[in-house]
Amino acid sequence: MSDGIERVLRKAALFANLSDEEMAALRRRVSSKTYHRGETLFSEGDACRGLFVVGRGKIRIFKVSASGREQVLSVESSGSSFAELPVFDGGNYPASAAAAEESEVLFISRKDFQDFCREHAEVGLKVIAVVGSRLRRLVGIIEDLSFTTVRQRLIGLIVRSAEASTTRTSDGVQVKLNKTQQDLAAELGTVRELVSRNLGRLVDEGYLEVNGRNIIVKDLAGLRREQESPE
Repeated sequence: MSDGIERVLRKAALFANLSDEEMAALRRRVSSKTYHRGETLFSEGDACRGLFVVGRGKIRIFKVSASGREQVLSVESSGSSFAELPVFDGGNYPASAAAAEESEVLFISRKDFQDFCREHAEVGLKVIAVVGSRLRRLVGIIEDLSFTTVRQRLIGLIVRSAEASTTRTSDGVQVKLNKTQQDLAAELGTVRELVSRNLGRLVDEGYLEVNGRNIIVKDLAGLRREQESPE
């Protein structure tokens, strides 16, 4: 990826507007590493080593409860930065990160990134904006887990996927979920059995057809109504 490091950095919100000279100075501070699917970048509680930017692939950010249940906080893709906050507050990593698929990730050490921000104040301001956006997303996750049922969260995910889909058939909107039911459960804050049970109910009720990870949404308007209905 050596030829593409600058291209990836310019995709990141933190570095998009750097001059050529500034980018060259940053580039000298960057290293890259390939991670295989499932490989851990860092675990919750580890001392912060630095900041990461996804070059290619996908990185899953998650927390694990005492009972071993995962809650996915985000899935970061090319151009996304993560672990900004502990670089500045001196704390440990507040969550874990692992490769969702084979990925190449850029790394900037904590000291190098702090030094760079001292030299380029606008980058520090962008960190605040990125962290603020992430905080809003986490508040949304908390609201979903606190105030909605597993059924509503699953329907919401299917509705968003259907609205983004460009594939229409005579039977409805085609959606391909590139996730296992275990991955869906982690994202929705539940267990695989409840995902399977709720998918089955939606099929029985006539809203969906399911064939593996391929879903036909037969009644999108009905799903939207169900999403807003208390169980």
